[in-house]
Amino acid sequence: MDMHSVVVGTSGTTAEDVIAVARGAARVEVSEAALEAVSASRRVIDDLAAKPEPVYGVSTGFGALAVRHISPELRAQLQRNIVRSHAAGMGAPVEREVVRALMFLRLKTLASGRTGVRPVVIETMAALLNAGITPVVHEYGSLGCSGDLAPLSHCALTLMGEGEAEGPDGAVRPAAELLAEHGIEPVELREKEGLALLNGTDGMLGMLIMACADLARLFTVADVTAALSLEALLGTDRVLAPELHTIRPHPGQAASAANMLRVLEGSGLTGHHQDEAPRVQDAYSIRCAPQVAGAGRDTLAHARLVADRELASAVDNPVVLPDGRVESNGNFHGAPVAYVLDFLAVAAADLASIAERRTDRLLDKNRSHGLPPFLAGDPGVDSGLMIAQYTQAALVSEMKRLAVPASVDSIPSSAMQEDHVSMGWSAARKLRTAVDNLTRVLAVELVAATRGLELREGLEPAPATRAVLAAVRRAGVEGPGEDRYLAPDLAVAEAFVRSGKLIEAVESVTGSLI
Repeated sequence: MDMHSVVVGTSGTTAEDVIAVARGAARVEVSEAALEAVSASRRVIDDLAAKPEPVYGVSTGFGALAVRHISPELRAQLQRNIVRSHAAGMGAPVEREVVRALMFLRLKTLASGRTGVRPVVIETMAALLNAGITPVVHEYGSLGCSGDLAPLSHCALTLMGEGEAEGPDGAVRPAAELLAEHGIEPVELREKEGLALLNGTDGMLGMLIMACADLARLFTVADVTAALSLEALLGTDRVLAPELHTIRPHPGQAASAANMLRVLEGSGLTGHHQDEAPRVQDAYSIRCAPQVAGAGRDTLAHARLVADRELASAVDNPVVLPDGRVESNGNFHGAPVAYVLDFLAVAAADLASIAERRTDRLLDKNRSHGLPPFLAGDPGVDSGLMIAQYTQAALVSEMKRLAVPASVDSIPSSAMQEDHVSMGWSAARKLRTAVDNLTRVLAVELVAATRGLELREGLEPAPATRAVLAAVRRAGVEGPGEDRYLAPDLAVAEAFVRSGKLIEAVESVTGSLI
């Protein structure tokens, strides 16, 4: 695990730091400059709180109830109440890494000095992260506008020493007990602070950042499995020539083609498309692999651009501007993040779809150019990988349903005050499932392609391919032969893909892929 410290300042953070905190054990520190900026903006809020004029979020109610001016003696209660009432999530708890990313990103915005909270708020949030205390956040409750309200409220509840949280041992207990055990004093919220803890796109952004990291790996995996399938099907690598991709200059396409070409370098199986059963061209699922995976890569590049902009943002309403003005705004709207979350789900589904078509081709004796039906040991007695492809098809079918965009939906809320919402949290949740499914789909292609390659007797695979074959077999995925209990093999292949070991095996021969 990553044990380094991540220092949060006033100017945002990086995707790498988010992942280090969410998935690793990186400690969080707040810079002195951030604490000074937070103190300065808090003085602005204190001055406004002392004035008789109502200021949204400081001395008024929230949402459709913002018309009421709240007297000073009720403002602490107001801040507690907004957290308690908004902690209204339902459904299963979301993953620990998602909650840690959400908390860290909210801390990042609070440290910007634009939200008006006191230093103790961000110091306590950092202490929770460092203690491994993870609030219980539920699947449903965010509409992705006014931020991820319910998820962030459950985190704020823990900050107050209320509700439930997961300790570093994984056991869920009352938050008050966990804070006491780690010497953390619950925060007594003051003006503006309850609202500042809730008003952000942090959950959907955290899930976007982690999905981008996972998909970057999976796009490279897809280049490798596509190359293995091309090789097993005796296809031609001439379609991967750089000059063909220069004349259609999409950078992702060129990168995928270059990866495939490096995997296939030195192969004795490619170029046999003119042998006993001549074919002018390979099928689209083989020939167009760089175009489809490359389009996904370019989509990923756009998503990362959006994520980087959001990482540099201070998302809250109202905000304390550098000139001391406190202004309401709509920066909490999740549309920019929601769109790319949906776009990535489309790209992932299409990549899975083309991988499934390559697998099916490997299993069909009428299209596999000499391989046995279903890559079975004794076809008829053995079914080979027939049902592995069924499983792959079921995963792809679900991914197509998950590719239906959430961001085109909007259900008005808060008595029509919040009359257009992003549904970005929902887009993020379905993308996480899509990423998991894509991992499994590519694992099935890997199993089929490696089995197909081992059945091509008398022809020598590429050196990189041989490295993959050896690594897969060492991992515990068995090769061709009579039928056996197949689910364990598929699980091992999935873990092999997920861990990055497939890419490591290839790069041991090719050097770094793109």
